[in-house]
Amino acid sequence: MNLHAPPPRTRLWMPRRALVTPAALDHAHGRAVAARLDRLGIPVERLRSNRLTGLRDEDPRRAYAEAKSTLALVVAPPAKLTLQPIPPSADWRIDLAEGCPAHCAYCYLAGSLAGPPVTRVYANLDEILGVLRDHAGAGRVTSADAVRAREGTTFEASCYTDPLGIEHLTGSLSATIRHFGAWDAPVQLRFTTKFAAVGALLGLDHGRRTRIRISVNAAPAARYEGGTDPLAARLAAMRVAALAGYPVGLTIAPILPVPDWREAYDALLAEAAAALAGVPDLDLTAECITHRFTAKSKGVLEGWYPGSDLPMRAEERSRKRTKFGTEKYVLPQELMAAMRAHLTARLAARLPAARLLYWT
Repeated sequence: MNLHAPPPRTRLWMPRRALVTPAALDHAHGRAVAARLDRLGIPVERLRSNRLTGLRDEDPRRAYAEAKSTLALVVAPPAKLTLQPIPPSADWRIDLAEGCPAHCAYCYLAGSLAGPPVTRVYANLDEILGVLRDHAGAGRVTSADAVRAREGTTFEASCYTDPLGIEHLTGSLSATIRHFGAWDAPVQLRFTTKFAAVGALLGLDHGRRTRIRISVNAAPAARYEGGTDPLAARLAAMRVAALAGYPVGLTIAPILPVPDWREAYDALLAEAAAALAGVPDLDLTAECITHRFTAKSKGVLEGWYPGSDLPMRAEERSRKRTKFGTEKYVLPQELMAAMRAHLTARLAARLPAARLLYWT
């Protein structure tokens, strides 16, 4: 078994254009990102105001395509500096960016973000990192949970973006990993990704305070994950990250009732086990997230991906009230129970070292 495998070859998203607001250039990180974009040869438009305009189109498909090919360098609004809990994942959510370059037909951001899905990168990284210290030891998800207390106070950096998918453009993730590596306290940065470009992270002084979680799914779901790296590349990236001393994790999501789902998800776990075989001092977690949607997200996704056969028929789902008072559609109770029993059993058999953090 190769314990010194090189990082896998990856797809790197290159936006067709970048919009830079004047306020973004008031921050050292913003200027560094703008310089990086220039070096990469990406057309950069320096805006006269701090508002992003002209991104909407009467044709939702055209608006989607234009937005998905645009990166905007902006300043995070003040609300982003007031951290929010993000159960069951982590104590606190931190946002390095908002938006994602991938084209997943089930994208949960479709119901969460307003307006065209432009990838917004935050220039005021110094301010974002500056508020973290006051939250150490104050969370109620992992900090207050005896089972997960070993994780310390956790900060989730991938709620509204895939930070690795844009790292070659921003450098924000590396800077945040270094920040946590130098933070001598029981804290942990967490992010999940569908990309494999971990090479830039391998030499960082991470202090084992960053958990790199790889988002994976059964093979029949691959057709719903456009613009991402193949599963084999993601698993190879997880291996080299673990060999570099990072705690790692599997985010199995979204769990779907694909044909022959028992065999398909068992095969996925077998591939993950093979990828991690022989890794010394492996620190591995697993998180299982079943597919769900709202009426709003379904409408947006059907506008973005009109030909998708993603199973989103409300009559085939159970309804569940969210904490915000809205309704979401989840897997039927009987199917949910069967999938949970099967996947957790196979996870324990295939990857006995993995700690299952939650099923939702």
